[in-house]
Amino acid sequence: MPAKIIQKNTKKFKKVKVDPVTLDIIENALRNARYEMDAVLFRTAMSPGIREQHDEFPMIANNDGKMVVGQFGSFIYGFMEGYEGDIEEGDIFLTNDPYSCRGAISHLPDWLIMMPIYKDHRVIAWAAMFGHMTDVGGKVPGSLPTDAHQIYEEGIMIPPTKIYKKGKLNSEILELILHNCRLPEWNRADFNAIIASVRLAEKRCIEIATRFGDDVFIEAMEQMLDRNKLAMGAIIKMFVPEKKVYFEDYICDDGVGMGPYKIACTLWREGDVAIFDFAGTDPQSVSSVNFLLNEEMFKMFLGAFTINLFDPQILFNDGFYDLVDVRIPAGSILKPMKPAALSCRTHLLGRIFDIMGGVLGQGAPDALNAAGFSDSPHFMYSGYDKDGEWFQLYQIGFGGIPGRPVGDGPDGHSLWPSFTNVPNEFLEAYFPLRIETYESIPDSGGAGLHRGGNGICTGYRFLEPGEVSIHDDRWLTYPWGVNGGTPGGRSNKLLVRKDGTEERLPSKCDHVKVEEGDILYFNTWGGGGWGDPFKRDAELVARDVRRGLVTTKGAKRYGVVLNADDSVDAVATEELRAEMTEKRGDVQLFDFGGTIDEIKARCKEETGFDPPRAPVFQKWHNVAAKRLEAAE
Repeated sequence: MPAKIIQKNTKKFKKVKVDPVTLDIIENALRNARYEMDAVLFRTAMSPGIREQHDEFPMIANNDGKMVVGQFGSFIYGFMEGYEGDIEEGDIFLTNDPYSCRGAISHLPDWLIMMPIYKDHRVIAWAAMFGHMTDVGGKVPGSLPTDAHQIYEEGIMIPPTKIYKKGKLNSEILELILHNCRLPEWNRADFNAIIASVRLAEKRCIEIATRFGDDVFIEAMEQMLDRNKLAMGAIIKMFVPEKKVYFEDYICDDGVGMGPYKIACTLWREGDVAIFDFAGTDPQSVSSVNFLLNEEMFKMFLGAFTINLFDPQILFNDGFYDLVDVRIPAGSILKPMKPAALSCRTHLLGRIFDIMGGVLGQGAPDALNAAGFSDSPHFMYSGYDKDGEWFQLYQIGFGGIPGRPVGDGPDGHSLWPSFTNVPNEFLEAYFPLRIETYESIPDSGGAGLHRGGNGICTGYRFLEPGEVSIHDDRWLTYPWGVNGGTPGGRSNKLLVRKDGTEERLPSKCDHVKVEEGDILYFNTWGGGGWGDPFKRDAELVARDVRRGLVTTKGAKRYGVVLNADDSVDAVATEELRAEMTEKRGDVQLFDFGGTIDEIKARCKEETGFDPPRAPVFQKWHNVAAKRLEAAE
């Protein structure tokens, strides 16, 4: 039975006319409230993941729970489906359990706060915010164990819980939760900051409704949703073909020796509705790389991706959801069966954006992005300092953004549009480490008319003994290029001990012991190139060489020959480009760097690691089939 909203005022909202000026004022007021939510959180949280990197996602929804403004929202639908109790005025809900909210959040470190906004004893809106906690318990510091086989190994699970009931904090439950975390004071501060942000949203929504009237406020949000539906409907009709198109990509491995794992997607349109069918996607993993992809969350990703690609002026919200049908097979790596582990779902979450680009772009090749929204790599470092104090760092790394129709991909930029890096000065001030290197990796971006963004090399020198964990991908498969562009470079991790010995580390590992003076070089992938590299202005290539983004040798990937002073040798360049163009032949839509079997065959030579073993699937096929049969 779904949740029941208790309202003492049962008067229904009236359908009213909202003039365009009022609508724009309310829309911008809600946009501003959404950004105020961010500001409150950033200024009051303690963890660097939220305070500095902005690993949080705000949302203001209408009274039905549909996101009207936000970054990546759509939490309320899954919560309402999974919560069976009453919702009353003054209640605020906390959850971090993906299985209890149909994947509205996707792993335990994300603490989701949701609050119904009451005015005159009836719900006029919802506010929600989640933030990634540095630690929620579990078997490793950071609560992202690579080798977890069940979600119970990953930290404390909080089902949808009234953390505030009728306005009063349930302090005993909060203390119980914090007792199971390694950094309770950080979590307490971050929790209170999230609560403050949704209360700010409540205040702003009530102010707007008071100024314009409840009926106008409700109708304005409906019209904001309708605007989005109209705009997205036009985009879908323009770029989604009725004929089926297919695309597949892979995450490289699961951290326990299996892989690659295939994500398959078929896209077509029936009337006004775009259908995304993930049939053919590999079954779930025995490790924690599974991603419980809520269908509403995929629609949210699709909206953010499509709007930013085609028209960033469109207000991003849930209005278009009826125009998209998402089909994900149960028991697959995108819809694992409980209690499958989920903590390291980041690799698949990032790869979904590459998948969307690959399948949508086939209907509009000129608008096709290369790959590079491929992951959101994590670095963790923890231990006891010389004073016996516990330290623990959780940090998100950045790779290269892909080449795009509008230009080069940014170097070392975040997958998420509002994320920032943790300043090196902050890291060195609060943690026992020193940043030896922080620079772009030359030639790691794929060559193209528009160059793929380079990855980043971060050199961490450790000043105290401790342990590190690394979570990354794209070490085996390449971020592919499009429209003639070449793939981006792959990620790698190198640990140089203080005695000079070197160790290559896998892309997914925990409990790596480090000593004072050791240096970890955390190298991320580059974005794929877009368009024919032989048509890139040779002077731009020369400029990239002077800036250290491309090497002299790398310039020859563009067919550009440079003189000793890095100026262009025009004659030699023309000759080389003609020769390379003839040798290459026709421009291909995608360049994956070879088939998956060819890439695996070259794996040991190119990466230093044996290729992952093929996944063992039959167990999960059987489990999923039996559960589905029982449910039916």
